[in-house]
Amino acid sequence: MDDRTLTEAGLAPAGAGRVLLIACGALAHEILALKAANGWTHLDLQCLPAKLHLWPERIIPAVEAAVEEARGAYETIFVVYADCGTGGLLAKACARLGVGMVEGPHCYAFFEGNAAFAAHSDTEFTAFYLTDFLVRQFDAFVWKPMGLDRHPELRDMYFGNYTKLVYQAQLDDPALDAKARDCARRLGLAYERRLTGYGDLDVALQRVAAR
Repeated sequence: MDDRTLTEAGLAPAGAGRVLLIACGALAHEILALKAANGWTHLDLQCLPAKLHLWPERIIPAVEAAVEEARGAYETIFVVYADCGTGGLLAKACARLGVGMVEGPHCYAFFEGNAAFAAHSDTEFTAFYLTDFLVRQFDAFVWKPMGLDRHPELRDMYFGNYTKLVYQAQLDDPALDAKARDCARRLGLAYERRLTGYGDLDVALQRVAAR
């Protein structure tokens, strides 16, 4: 029996009402927190490696493969990535695949709120941003890949034109705040903390969950 026959017979087709979130691994903690807080038991999460951000061109084929593998098992598939350095190509791929995705250029924008971030983007081009994930994983995703653990003299080459580190806090956590302050100190940057919460990520998932 195909899905139409199952529906006519009063039986729900496979995956009816279920949603798959195909997400960046850097967002796993936040998505799981939103799922738990809202009781979204019909949403499943599949994370792709967070380190794909080091090679944005690899995000698109990874998303395409995950979508195709999940087809038929879910009523809705939603991609929890912003553009993330793909130059609009991820949005084109999602349109071709017939799946939605989070709006915005990157997670820094949608965590703060895309409109709010855009409003001051022209005056903050010397800001270096961290999220909760990047604060926790600063050494693994910033310090070591840039070689600063071995060659601290590279700091001025990489960050000499930055003036401040902006920590976009999803959680009001003093321990993360202290770690973010230390990240700013190590980079030689002024420190600013903004408690953004989940921003437009929450808005996007609320819409998907309600469909």
